[in-house]
Amino acid sequence: MCLSIPGKVLDICFEGEIKMGKVNFAGIGKQVCLQYLPDVKVGDYVLVHVGFAIAVVQEEEAAKTLDLLREMGEVQKELEGGDPPSNT
Repeated sequence: MCLSIPGKVLDICFEGEIKMGKVNFAGIGKQVCLQYLPDVKVGDYVLVHVGFAIAVVQEEEAAKTLDLLREMGEVQKELEGGDPPSNT
């Protein structure tokens, strides 16, 4: 399964001729390639897949997606941390 994670563009720069930017993912900053989104600007929310911003999204949609991802993480923690199966 492939996921795209939403994040907020904090800064835009160029590495040579490649448009790059720092994107904040719920408190974690990562350098991301913005080359596929020529009109993206600081403050926009983008979907990022394997280091490449692939779409601009609305802030509300980004927040909903992040909430769902957090919930999925909590469910996974519960599944991993549950009681071990009994041998009876």
